[in-house]
Amino acid sequence: MTDIAPADTTARIPDAALAQRRILRVLVASQVLSGAGLAAGVTVGALLAQDMLGSTNLAGLPSALMTTGSALTAVTVGRVSQARGRRPGLAAGYLAGAIGSAGVIVAAVLDNPALLFLSLFVYGAGTATNLQARYAGADLAAPGHRARAVSTVLVTTTLGGVAGPNLAAPTGTFAERIGIPHLAGPFILSGVAYVLAAVVLAVWLRPDPLLMARSLARAEQADAAAARTAADAGPAGPDEARGGVVLGALVMILTQLVMVAIMTMTPVHMHDHGHGTAASGLVIAVHIGAMYLPSPLTGRLVDRYGRMKIATASGITLLAAGILAAAAPGDSVALLALALALLGLGWNLGLVAGTAIITDTVPLATRAKTQGLVDVSIAIAGATGGMASGIMVAATSYPALALTAGILALALLPAVAVTAYRN
Repeated sequence: MTDIAPADTTARIPDAALAQRRILRVLVASQVLSGAGLAAGVTVGALLAQDMLGSTNLAGLPSALMTTGSALTAVTVGRVSQARGRRPGLAAGYLAGAIGSAGVIVAAVLDNPALLFLSLFVYGAGTATNLQARYAGADLAAPGHRARAVSTVLVTTTLGGVAGPNLAAPTGTFAERIGIPHLAGPFILSGVAYVLAAVVLAVWLRPDPLLMARSLARAEQADAAAARTAADAGPAGPDEARGGVVLGALVMILTQLVMVAIMTMTPVHMHDHGHGTAASGLVIAVHIGAMYLPSPLTGRLVDRYGRMKIATASGITLLAAGILAAAAPGDSVALLALALALLGLGWNLGLVAGTAIITDTVPLATRAKTQGLVDVSIAIAGATGGMASGIMVAATSYPALALTAGILALALLPAVAVTAYRN
């Protein structure tokens, strides 16, 4: 690019690199906080619904509501980001998650299932916003480093994500002391964490990565109108672009559906076998750690070996997780933790690979809006997995659910093979 662009264009590149480093630091801070917020709710959401309703039939409903709420938020955050930049979109999403957390606490105090379900729907905004933040990390990244930039944002969720479930018991104890039901305690942590994440982004995410990427692209196009910029490199034609979006979305949809289905019912499965919230919190903490901690390695693997190979590895890993979860005895915390670690790893491989495919494919002019729509599909898949998981376990068993979900993940392999053949 420096061979064809005038001097004023190359002078702007170091500014973009400096801005990218600052943006990643701010995103890291917000992700640590939001990770604690989303993990706390995942740990006890199903248990809280089961406690209120006295049945496991609708134990998957909280997960379905949270992911449905995240679908609406994904559209909203995507459109706000497209119009005004990443900063206002992400900050508004986290504030909505905080409002949902407060609603869950009030619902628990009043023992009101209707308010609980409505609040969980709003609470899902935090999950969607946490995922949307990964796109902000890639806006200013060079094409060969996009997966690594995404992984940098994802991995920092691990710190809060691991801490959140392990604080389920202490926050529950604290909640009881102030007159709030034990299972609602983690949502106190969620509300505070989401508010702080919103403040961090609103105050320090400057310059806005998406707006700056657009400005750089316009300037470079004006300087070298004959060549497309590397920062906005994409496929040659609209058919290939659509194919890339479909594949990237499919990879993330299937990994989300399988992950949510198994994850949602694992705490309920453990509770039915006599385990308390501390044990289920530990297993979920291991799972969330595996969802995010491998991200730096995953990003390097995706950039080095290609998106298709890592997407294939995702399907195989999810199958292994389903088989192990189905075979693990209900009283074995260690084997269930290992199964959910594989589940988290498979999700991570699929998310990083799928995100890289989408970011490579979609031009800056429509990037945020398209990313939001893709995340809607992911959220709907999660809602389907969460809702169906409770119904399936009530009708059959947790092992049957885990094995079925693992086999479903294999659908990634023919999709990747067809795309690779066409290319």
